[in-house]
Amino acid sequence: MVAVDCGDPSRGPMKFISGQKDNTVRWAIANASFKRQKLNQSTTEIQEIAERGHSLVIESGWAEVAEVALEFIKQSLS
Repeated sequence: MVAVDCGDPSRGPMKFISGQKDNTVRWAIANASFKRQKLNQSTTEIQEIAERGHSLVIESGWAEVAEVALEFIKQSLS
């Protein structure tokens, strides 16, 4: 098992995207991971998308998830 170095200064921006109805990776787990990564100096964000399950990018409405990710990328590059 390899430990994750949350303080690694070379880590780039990170955004957690969670589905409100995700029963595989529940909000508490996603949020705990976010809080741990938030200790890093790089940008770290989390967002929950309403009425979405675990398969965010293969369910109908995937374009909304893609827009959230794309907006984060655009902000991170500017």
